[in-house]
Parts: sequence; structure tokens; C-alpha cells
Amino acid sequence: MKMGIIGAGMIVNDLFRFIHQVEGITLKGICARKGSEEKLEKMCKEQGIPAWYTDVDEMLGQGDIDTIYVAVPNHLHYAYTKAALKAGKHVICEKPFTSNAKEMEELIGLAREAGLIMVEAVSTLYMPNALKIREKLTELGNIRIVSMNYSQYSSRYNAFKEGKVLPAFDPGMSGGALMDLNIYNINFAVLLFGKPLKVHYQANVQKGIDTSGILTMKYPDFQCVCVGSKDCRAPLMTSIQGDEGCIVTTSSLNVLADYRVLLNGEKGDGTLCDDNEGRHRMYHEFVAFEKMIRERDFDTCEKMQEISRITMEIQTEARRDAGVVFAADL
Repeated sequence: MKMGIIGAGMIVNDLFRFIHQVEGITLKGICARKGSEEKLEKMCKEQGIPAWYTDVDEMLGQGDIDTIYVAVPNHLHYAYTKAALKAGKHVICEKPFTSNAKEMEELIGLAREAGLIMVEAVSTLYMPNALKIREKLTELGNIRIVSMNYSQYSSRYNAFKEGKVLPAFDPGMSGGALMDLNIYNINFAVLLFGKPLKVHYQANVQKGIDTSGILTMKYPDFQCVCVGSKDCRAPLMTSIQGDEGCIVTTSSLNVLADYRVLLNGEKGDGTLCDDNEGRHRMYHEFVAFEKMIRERDFDTCEKMQEISRITMEIQTEARRDAGVVFAADL
């Protein structure tokens, strides 16, 4: 994979912490907005990237780049992914894939028509711990209750309270607690259980954006409750409860550092399990992306797109239920 990066923010700095450990990926270029030249030049020097750009079309026109990693604010994901697909590039797009379900459907159609791999970068979906938890669900008997809480007080919320609206809380930029934090809960639920029957979102809405909220998803035989908050904090907790036992993690689902399986009749808290090999939280997804693109594995690609599609449907319906409208919805 010869990868070009669109964006130069925090998530790209995270990428640099592990990407050189992933065999088969070569960084060929990075692009950010004008005014970022000094920052881009420094990144290129430190990371061994041969070229930087402030014109996206110029980078997309480079023949030595076959894959684009889209790592820009939420509301720009759709436009840059679309441009990359039209330029004949495979795409890895940061979460949340799009602002709404309609954009997601269009991008899936474009990628399939062009014969290109297009996937969403959601670390949770590729974590060995997440995949092992999915395997162990059968040990729990009949699932009855699923509860996920990803609450993390945002430093940007202080500015928000003072009247300064940053991207994380801007409905025009597809921000909010659902899209930033609860989206991991949704992805994990869809990975484990698929599409729910019903969705309801009770959100705390300020200035048109959800600063926190409780999402409920009804499945045929159980209820799933997902809490996401940027305006208050609480201990992180995910529990999957069945009539024969439960699985619990106290890690945020974007990291999913470990978990415990507690079966009925067993004493204690259960053995602490960790299959993530001590890797950076994003490492496993990029290993999977490299293999998917190298092998042109469209079967796996379509399975992952289906998780993204369902997740975008859920968040779109949830926002509609709570009255949160993005610029992209208009």
C-alpha cells in the first residue's frame, strides 16, 4: 500500500506512533490546508514522507499513491472520500464515516462501481479483544441486557460553555457526543449483534448539538443501552449480560484494553484477558486494511462496509429522534 494522508491533526499524530511497524505500508504524501506548510514540512522530515501538499487534487493526481487515508473533521469525510474514489484511489476514512446514512450509501455505490476498497477506520472493529469477545458470546447463554458507557469530559466543553463553539460541538461540522464517543458503542453493538429493530436517542441538547445522551437499541430478545457524554465523566464500563454469565470491560471501546468473562456459579471477578498484544489501538485495523487492499478482498470489505452502513443508519435515526440536525442533512 502506498498511502497518502489528508489531514494533519491529532489522529494523524496517533497514526505516526505505529504506522511504520505495519509491513506493506509506505507513506508517500500528506496534505493539509494552506497555512500548515511548516507543520507539514516537519512531519515529512520526521516520518520520512517524501512529499507534502496543500492542494488535495494535486496529491490525488500522484500516480505513486494508491490509497488515501482521510483524517479530517467529520463533515469533510464525505467530500474527500468521494474525491479520492473519483481519482481511482482506495480509501481508509476515519470514523464516523459520514454525516448521515444518505452520504454513506452514495459512497458505497461509487466504490463498488469503481472496483475500489473503501473502509472506515474504527479501531474497535479490528481489536483482537473485540473479536474474541464476539467468539465468547455463546458462553453467556441468552443475552438479556447490554450496557455501554463511554463518558469523557471534553476540555472543549469549557470553551463551549463560554460561547466558543469548536468542531467537537459544532452541528455544522457534524460534531456532538453521539458522533465522537457513542459511535464506538454503536459500532461494537453492530459488530456483535447486527442491526437493531428500533432506535431511540434521549439526548442533552445545547445550542443544537448533543453534549451527552442515552441511546437505546431494541434487539429481538434484549435491550442495548449506549451512553456517550462529553459534558460529564463517569467510570467507563461495558457489560454484556446473559442468563449464564457476563462479559465486562472497564476500558473505553476505542482501546478495549482487556475484558473479563464471569460465568454463573464462578467465584471472583473472572480472569483478566487481553489478546491485543500490547499494540497501539490503531495497529490491528491498519494491518487488516493493508491485507484487504493488497489481496483486493472485496468480500471482507463489503462485510465491514455493512457494519458502517448500519452504524450510519443508527446515528442518523438517533439524531432525528433527538432533533439534532447537521448542515449535511439539509
